[in-house]
Amino acid sequence: MLITPLRTERLDLLPLTPDHADELAAALADPALHAFTGGRPATPEEMRARCARLAAGSPDPAEIWGNWALRLRADGALTGYVQTTVRPGAAEAELAWVVGTPWQRRGLATEAARSLLAHLAATGVTTALAHIHPDHGASARIARALGLHPTPHTQDGEIRWQAVLSHP
Repeated sequence: MLITPLRTERLDLLPLTPDHADELAAALADPALHAFTGGRPATPEEMRARCARLAAGSPDPAEIWGNWALRLRADGALTGYVQTTVRPGAAEAELAWVVGTPWQRRGLATEAARSLLAHLAATGVTTALAHIHPDHGASARIARALGLHPTPHTQDGEIRWQAVLSHP
């Protein structure tokens, strides 16, 4: 899987680097973003370390990490990120998305994740997964829009959502 820039109608998905840290920390500074995942907003220093770790890739040779910062072309703002953990041996990818509070309810997470799914399908991934807190209605709506469906399986209190991807 290539970690390459992706483009949607409104967004540039940029491979995540430590250079995105300050702007990403500011975009994701609302404590409400952690209501379902726990934790707190990262400081710029913590975000820089996290971005460096993610950009370095998975230490597990059986998986590939892909992380993209979301740049809204209309105003140049960095609005959030999408990420995936791909397990090539299983041809599956787990997805996650986060969009800062000021940019929510515009379909940006769905747009970015849809682009990521198309990219993954083109590289041979056949199954998409996401783990979503049962009370997180917004993420559930995004998952449904992407064609994922809830399964009876849970992990750490989150419901596993899944879809079979069609290939281009």
